[in-house]
Amino acid sequence: MGARHGLRVDAVLIQAVIAGALSFAHLHDLAAAAGQNGWKAWAYPVSVDLLLVAAWRRLRSEGPSRLAWCWFLIALFASLGANIATAGFLDLADPPALLRLGVAGWPALAFLGGTLLAHSSAAEPESEPEPGLPVPVTDTPDAEQPVAAEALPEPDAAPAPGADAPASPALAPDPARPVPAVLIDHARKVADEYRARTGFSIDTDTLRSRLGVPPHLADAIAAHLT
Repeated sequence: MGARHGLRVDAVLIQAVIAGALSFAHLHDLAAAAGQNGWKAWAYPVSVDLLLVAAWRRLRSEGPSRLAWCWFLIALFASLGANIATAGFLDLADPPALLRLGVAGWPALAFLGGTLLAHSSAAEPESEPEPGLPVPVTDTPDAEQPVAAEALPEPDAAPAPGADAPASPALAPDPARPVPAVLIDHARKVADEYRARTGFSIDTDTLRSRLGVPPHLADAIAAHLT
């Protein structure tokens, strides 16, 4: 079992070496036919293969991205195009001007692709607040939040016609009016916060607006706070 596995890996490696050597030779022949002589003709296949490997490595390590796919397809097209061009479709003794233009412009294109693949990240990190700067808080303090609706008692029913009208609660607050204890505790916190911030006792109108309660209930709460 181990021998078969080793034989299969060796066969794959041999096939990869043969395919790479053929592609390398085709790129060299195409560059030489386009007027790139000496070491320049050998540098072109190295440049194409390195760009292809860099783009594929970017795809494997950081996942699919438009940048990596773009340069992978460009390098693949250059390699595949050289293999096809050297198969007799072009007269390498008299290559067309478009081929010469493409070979001459390849170094700048490959340099741009390699630089973008090496110095760009797949996702920008989230910005973090600088140390020493206060972080804005959007939550409303407890003293500014209105009291929940279920904590408020039902308003008194309107008196029947002809009945004697009671005295105005604004002029004569009734300390005996029942007020939930939780509402009184919350109102006391609001009043203490207002006194600590302004230096004065909170008035009934301000207490009513802070608690979000009807005027008669605000008067009863203020009577319990005094």
